Amino acid sequence: MSVGGCFVAVGDPFAPKNLPFYVGRSRSANRMKTPDLPVDGRQRAVIEAIEPAVDGGRFPIKRIVGDRVLIQADVFGDGHDAIQAALVYRKPGGSAWQRVPMRALHNDRWETLLTLDEIGQYRYTVEGWVDHFATWHRDLKKRVEAGQNIAIDLLVGAELVASAAARATGKDSTTLAAWAAKLREASPTGSFPLENLEPLAALMASYPDLEHATRYEPELGIVVDRQRAQFSTWYELFPRSTSPVPGKHGTLADCIARLPYVADLGFDVLYLPPIHPIGKTFRKGRNNGLTAGLDEPGSPWAIGAATGGHKAILPELGTLADFERLVEAAKRHGMEIALDIAFQCSPDHPYVTEHPSWFRHRPDGTIQYAENPPKKYQDIYPFDFESEDWQGLWLELYDVFVCWIGRGVKIFRVDNPHTKAFGFWQWCIGKIKQQYPDVLFLSEAFTRPKLMYRLAKLGFSQSYTYFTWRYGKQDFVDYLTELTRTEVREFFRPNLWPNTPDILPEHLQQGNRAAFMARYVLAATLSSNTGIYGPAYELLEHVPHKPGGEEYSDSEKYEIRTWDLERADSLREFIGRVNRARHQNPALQATNNLRFHPVANDHLLCYSKLATDPHNLVVVVVNLDFENAQQGMIDLPLAELGLAGDRPMKVEDLVGGRTFNWQPGSNFVRLDPHSQPAHVFRVIQ
Repeated sequence: MSVGGCFVAVGDPFAPKNLPFYVGRSRSANRMKTPDLPVDGRQRAVIEAIEPAVDGGRFPIKRIVGDRVLIQADVFGDGHDAIQAALVYRKPGGSAWQRVPMRALHNDRWETLLTLDEIGQYRYTVEGWVDHFATWHRDLKKRVEAGQNIAIDLLVGAELVASAAARATGKDSTTLAAWAAKLREASPTGSFPLENLEPLAALMASYPDLEHATRYEPELGIVVDRQRAQFSTWYELFPRSTSPVPGKHGTLADCIARLPYVADLGFDVLYLPPIHPIGKTFRKGRNNGLTAGLDEPGSPWAIGAATGGHKAILPELGTLADFERLVEAAKRHGMEIALDIAFQCSPDHPYVTEHPSWFRHRPDGTIQYAENPPKKYQDIYPFDFESEDWQGLWLELYDVFVCWIGRGVKIFRVDNPHTKAFGFWQWCIGKIKQQYPDVLFLSEAFTRPKLMYRLAKLGFSQSYTYFTWRYGKQDFVDYLTELTRTEVREFFRPNLWPNTPDILPEHLQQGNRAAFMARYVLAATLSSNTGIYGPAYELLEHVPHKPGGEEYSDSEKYEIRTWDLERADSLREFIGRVNRARHQNPALQATNNLRFHPVANDHLLCYSKLATDPHNLVVVVVNLDFENAQQGMIDLPLAELGLAGDRPMKVEDLVGGRTFNWQPGSNFVRLDPHSQPAHVFRVIQ
């Protein structure tokens, strides 16, 4: 046996180790067994740059049922052979892969559309392969044009068609076998009408030879949600403040009585802060005081008491049967109940004694309460996600969601998810979506951008944003461009809130009516998902607890409030008009169709949203100066927005109720914040 120029006897103890054993078999056969060779070196197609994809396919993209997603990829091969490509996908819960041909663009780029008609997670990838029949067909034409003899080529084609006949079934198999016979019969003459091959080419495309096809790995995913993931209008209220009797603790029955009011405002999600029993140990008093009086209700986020924990209801609010009646009543008003899930415990929570290992203990034996220095939350114990019993903790927290899903809740707002383990959210949300694909999760994470984005990648359906702290024109353009024109749009659905129970932003603290109006128009039209904390918002609640802070004075988080919903200065009617515009115009029911337009005035922000099916164009102009009138010229790219650029058009102000005639080219806009700080135009042409 000769190796490297030397003869080595079989069994020679000085022979090099790990040599292929050639005796009794061919050298090529032995090489096929060599571990460092590919499984199939005959895969000649290359697949790259699949879009859309998040982190190279590590995380799924997000879409809504009924969407058509455009999928593109670079697919090419060595040499001059023809290449074909196909999208291969699997529906939610399905095991069978389906194939959709992709069409060639230019420079080896391919694309196809995939219609998403089911809720759940789709899996998809791209296959590419050398198409020997397409190569033969292309080259045959060239040979005929050059006057070459094609007798042998016709036999080659007959073999390719006969192979396809073996892959086909039924009538197609018979048809292909007949074509193979025709090509063989034509070989002696060396002549065949090329136009007759077109029907054959179409049929051959249905039965490609995929034996050596390349499939892109890893598989990619698409999480397909129901419509409310993309379009929702949230209203947050504290149930304990819904009693018509001043100072009396509200109930879930009082919430039911409040539903017509919320529905009239145009909201479709009623979001409730935690409704669980509230602990008494270290209970916070009025204005976050360190001690509470006997009649003070405490913070709803200090969850857990002798009457139960995360699966129970505060007795003062009512019973589980009352809650289920609320869920059903909300449905009758076209709304859903969203429930706040805050994974933290009062010192009185049953978990503290039943599962002490789920909490972090300090050297003196006490349990570490929540802190965000210099803030201290002595009434709250955070879970320890490094607990030795982390598996038991995960399973119990998962069961909290399942418990409320069983009671009719399909939307959850999750409090501070960035302070819990990322791995838990990926597992928990994935498991829930697998069983209950119509459940939605809103991430309340006002934290660093990468943390917010990571939570969205891990499964959260919607996310809070930095909108609340964006003030200037360029701030809005830069931030919303990041959210809607970069890869972020594939996984992050922004839900814009102008206020929350925790955040009274500086620009609202003057109580300026125009500021409240303009900020709601911005929140409700820049994004298709929006929400407010009410009735504080429509009643212009604006006094901070301390100058320079963002906490409300007399915060509803620590006391029962009584709201006069019939106040003459309420923004109730204005908010209702904005929300009706959202519900009546498909353009406002999407976010990634946002497009900004230049205005030579830094106080005027102009943008549009276009829906193509049916055609619906909305143009919004907002005065960001809440004290002074501002004016400017609006110039829209009409052709790009699907409008004829050579004739006048009408624009209807859906907020102000007036109609204007616009001419082609530039049009004048003036907004006085003391009367109307924003236009929401529907374009009529």
